[in-house]
Amino acid sequence: MKTIALACIALLTLMSCGSNEPKPIKINTDACDFCKMTIANGKFGAELITQKGRYYKFDDLACMIQFAKSNTVVPYQSFFVSDYLKDNTLIPAETAFYIKSDQLNSPMRGNVAGFSSAAPQGEYAKKLGAQTLTWSEVYNTYK
Repeated sequence: MKTIALACIALLTLMSCGSNEPKPIKINTDACDFCKMTIANGKFGAELITQKGRYYKFDDLACMIQFAKSNTVVPYQSFFVSDYLKDNTLIPAETAFYIKSDQLNSPMRGNVAGFSSAAPQGEYAKKLGAQTLTWSEVYNTYK
């Protein structure tokens, strides 16, 4: 009986390590893993998860991409960005809709905002005179 209980605990532990879900960013507490600044704006935060299940948090999408490109040894599983309209709500980067505008003033001047759907992307692009982008275009903007 003791062996079965230990096996169940081990299985549950292993299953929890392989999560593909983002962890909430603690605003004004968590630090950016790239620039080391405290993450203070929930509209621009980002997060990536490695294939081994390690989480890295960022204060700007620009920091996350630069971190990923500078650290080519660690394979990444998932990228997440904040939904600009839902403060501190992370969404999958690959399916998000993006705009880029100097009027956004993100923490590290990446000035890119992500949205969970195309309608607000178009609305904000028009309002701010912003460029609309895909994830691939955003990712390839940074060296």
